[in-house]
Amino acid sequence: MSTIELPMNDESPTTKTLETSLLKKFVRLFSPSPTNSDEVADMLRSAENESIIDADALQIMEGALKVSDLQAREIMIPRSQMKFIEADLSLEEILKIVIPSQHSRFPVVGESSDDIQGILLAKELLPLVLSGKESFNLKSLLRPATVIPESKRINVLLQEFREQRYHMAIVIDEYGGVSGLLTIEDVLEEIVGEIEDETDEHGPEQIRKIDTNCYTVDAITEIADFNEYFDVGLPDDEFDTIAGLIIHALGRLPAIADKVVINDFHFTVVAGDSRKITQLEVTRIAP
Repeated sequence: MSTIELPMNDESPTTKTLETSLLKKFVRLFSPSPTNSDEVADMLRSAENESIIDADALQIMEGALKVSDLQAREIMIPRSQMKFIEADLSLEEILKIVIPSQHSRFPVVGESSDDIQGILLAKELLPLVLSGKESFNLKSLLRPATVIPESKRINVLLQEFREQRYHMAIVIDEYGGVSGLLTIEDVLEEIVGEIEDETDEHGPEQIRKIDTNCYTVDAITEIADFNEYFDVGLPDDEFDTIAGLIIHALGRLPAIADKVVINDFHFTVVAGDSRKITQLEVTRIAP
């Protein structure tokens, strides 16, 4: 008589019980179904509290929810911080911009910063450097620039990054002028948090205390960061940086030694050039 052996179930009763328990927790958490992103976020936090997901998974899920509500203007690198390459520069002049910045892609512009000619990949310059060429056709190296409006939804942009296989987009305002740029890394950092690589440098703080109630502040400091540092509420609905706030208050591009008082702070311009300000001295006015 032949014997038929039935396959044994490798799962122990304890494993089955655990899986059933986790399933019941999910059912309990997600019933009734959420109707908006806030409710989904609340349920995800409950799942983390119940040890169904860990803190890292929660951060990624919350980041994915957040980008669905963000627009390009909210996370773009502002125009004042962009590195442009002018189309008529020599190879030597271009290398002086590319090498210190350690970026991999650069917008190339014509007569003005709003005249985007294309995107230069830094790696395209390597064969020219190795061959010792002094003259070259920059336009032949350029990739087409992808242009998006400030109102572009970040979740839609991420999908386009993936499907169309590009990594940088130029952000323009309603008048067609360049207002900033976005890279795929910027978008991913909104989801998973800061992504650091070997080229990232941890430079000095943008706000440094030098005496009682006296500070030096980088002009490109975000107003939100300034508010957080000093626990105040300077308006940031129209401008992103302290520089923008100062320029608006004065009604013109500030010069060295210009002073302005905004709320409880006395700002003095201590460094800059004909195109921008870079450093401020800030004194907090005692109440």
